[in-house]
Amino acid sequence: MSEKPAVPSTGPEIKPIILVSYPKIILLYPTFFASVLAAILACFYNVEHQHNQSIAVVFLGIMTINMVVLAFDFPRTTSLIVFFVVVTLGMGTALLSIYFPTLLPNLSDMLKKIDPRANSTFYVCFATMLGVIYVGVFVYIRFDYWEVRPNELLHHHGFLSSLERYSAPNLRISKEIDDVFEYMLLRCGRLIIHPSNEPRAFVLDNVLGIDAKETAITKMLGALQVQIRDDRDSTTP
Repeated sequence: MSEKPAVPSTGPEIKPIILVSYPKIILLYPTFFASVLAAILACFYNVEHQHNQSIAVVFLGIMTINMVVLAFDFPRTTSLIVFFVVVTLGMGTALLSIYFPTLLPNLSDMLKKIDPRANSTFYVCFATMLGVIYVGVFVYIRFDYWEVRPNELLHHHGFLSSLERYSAPNLRISKEIDDVFEYMLLRCGRLIIHPSNEPRAFVLDNVLGIDAKETAITKMLGALQVQIRDDRDSTTP
């Protein structure tokens, strides 16, 4: 009686891993939410109200922190803590001088001369401007992203859907977290991809959820290597 040939079992389909390199402006989302909140609060106070000045001081402080994140790198947690302490003390001192002018009279006089104030329309316009840019960013990344599959690496780019293919086996990846602040905001970092048949490496900055992406890619490539090794062993007489 002849035996039936064994049918190879097909495992669950492995979903591709999508990698997107975002521009640094996505790290301004705290300023975006601060402008929305400031617009709501400013609706209840006129421009000359004391609370309006406090809203402006807090908004400028948050925006300054965000700009520093874009301008500088904080490779260590210690430097980030020192920066937060300095900013917190500065904003706290400014607010105290606004509500208690006699406590720090010199600083209160200086703030009166500067007098940062804005109405709700300003904050709405600022939030709208950032919102439009964010919409443009999320439309743009639909036309420029990487796709990691078990047997190949794909680069989709351009409005005409140009596609570049690279071999995935023996693919090497490196993860770098140069800025602790950026990692705290969006769990983002730099991912460096080294295809085996390419002399150059591809650098993807600001990859969101970089830890999860790296783990998924490592797991996929590890499963592929085990599968190739098993196939070779099964063909050995």
